Amino acid sequence: MKIILHKKPKNPTIIEGFPGFGLIGTITTEFLIEHLKAKEIGSFEYDSLPAIVAVHQEKLVNPMGVFYAEKENIIILHTILNTQGVEWKLCDSILNMVKTLNAPEIVCLEGVSSKQTTDNSQVYYYATSPKSKQKLSKIKDVKSLKESIILGVSGALMLRSHIPVTCFFAETHLEFPDSKAASNIVKILDSYLGLKVDYKPLLAQAKEFEEKFKTIMEQSSIASKVRDKKQMSYLG
Repeated sequence: MKIILHKKPKNPTIIEGFPGFGLIGTITTEFLIEHLKAKEIGSFEYDSLPAIVAVHQEKLVNPMGVFYAEKENIIILHTILNTQGVEWKLCDSILNMVKTLNAPEIVCLEGVSSKQTTDNSQVYYYATSPKSKQKLSKIKDVKSLKESIILGVSGALMLRSHIPVTCFFAETHLEFPDSKAASNIVKILDSYLGLKVDYKPLLAQAKEFEEKFKTIMEQSSIASKVRDKKQMSYLG
């Protein structure tokens, strides 16, 4: 598992959002890529994940891509693949990129299970840097995470990263995808990073985003089941 870059910007903030509760990270990074007009500058090279690619509305969807918003100097890591089982490998590849680009901070986007409706869902943060904590304490509508279990790539980065890691968690139902909860993350990110991105279009595009990722994830699940059946037939 490694990240191949065709362009190497200096000192970019890195935002990662991998599939999880409500597909918050995937939806948010997709929205940011579109509205920041980020360009693809790299991809992930791997052999430990299923060989799956998606086609949506006659367009090829890169299952794992690296995008760059030049004006904001932000790299966005976007994936539609289930990364369970390769979290440590992904973590190490991201940290290698961090070292190469001299990135000052990693921002992680996640969803957390909640019984609340997404219209009133809360966004929480956890930051390893005292400076980031102080900045976030002054932002309205986001609260410090007091108790939780963090899984996946974000958890691995929190443990291994030598640079500041700031994580945002949006409350969401277990059902996915959840564009409304993702819009709450965008709203906080806008304040924290000064992106000047309006989160409201995400609400307007909620149905479009949800249908897109629902279709992609369903097709991915079907493809995985077909692959598993083929493997079983080889063994049987």
